[in-house]
Amino acid sequence: MVTLLLDQTQLEVVLSPLERAATFHRENLRIVRETITKVQLTDDAWTWLRGVPGPGTHIPGILAAGTWKAAATTDFVLIRRRRPSVVIDLEGDGQFQRLIFTTRHGLALTQALRLNVSAEPVDVVEIAGTAPTPVVAGRQRPVIRPRPV
Repeated sequence: MVTLLLDQTQLEVVLSPLERAATFHRENLRIVRETITKVQLTDDAWTWLRGVPGPGTHIPGILAAGTWKAAATTDFVLIRRRRPSVVIDLEGDGQFQRLIFTTRHGLALTQALRLNVSAEPVDVVEIAGTAPTPVVAGRQRPVIRPRPV
């Protein structure tokens, strides 16, 4: 599973040696934060695939990894089975238009991207864990009472 590091200027997707082999990427992905336009969480990342792998690894329903190319788009994909995933749309990135990868930390990523973070790369789970919990003023939880018999 990928590790997501975030600092003030970039999101770094850290790939394990096995993930690097499957995706045919020698280095981690570094995405400038300003190019991220949308982050979406999904339970079925397979529906987001577009185009064909090249270069990449594709075992239908089990693994999709590497660069996927369509008519005018290039996506980075790392999907394992039917697990929770993240779809990140990019605008102005020189290499990719979309990142699609399986991770348990999608919610932490969306929360961390909204916060001001340090200049040093930190795991998004740690960033989201230290964020203050938002409180809506003036709203109280409704009282739930059992129905009389």
